[in-house]
Amino acid sequence: MTDRKRPTAAELKAAKNKTVPDVIGPGLDVLFCGINPGLYTAAIGHHFGRPGNRFWPTLHAAGFTPRLFDPSEELELLPLKLGVTNVVARATATADELKPREYNAGGRVLEAKVKRFEPRYLAVLGIGAYRAAFARPTATIGLQEHAIGETRVWVLPNPSGLNAPYQGDALARVFRALRETL
Repeated sequence: MTDRKRPTAAELKAAKNKTVPDVIGPGLDVLFCGINPGLYTAAIGHHFGRPGNRFWPTLHAAGFTPRLFDPSEELELLPLKLGVTNVVARATATADELKPREYNAGGRVLEAKVKRFEPRYLAVLGIGAYRAAFARPTATIGLQEHAIGETRVWVLPNPSGLNAPYQGDALARVFRALRETL
């Protein structure tokens, strides 16, 4: 883990509407897709960067990574055939700031990425984001009937610490179900 300083209030404010580059390439087993970057993530320039976000610990607990990765090590996912992107690219303080049209447009951009890179699975992290981006109002957690070309779609809970229904082992268990499918 890197020992980096926390962004200042001014750096967080300046991160609004910034983007974080995708960690993506051909031949991925799973392309994980967050809702959108938070301000902390955009300020440091690494996916799921906010301390307390459970993405990295959950990836490790579910067996996707051999050890706990720091967000600054996100490119180490590529040799493991894993990647990261977002439904909506722009950073906001909360996902509540996103408009329905942004989810719709983000779904189209995401679909184009998936068709270009053809991961085996697209794992959308957040049922609400998936429902909004792909107009699937009755979707549930897990493997979806909806596919994008040959890419299967799997919906996982959002790893934000604000997602109270999924804590610790429960979150790792649903991520592990996808891992075991691979």
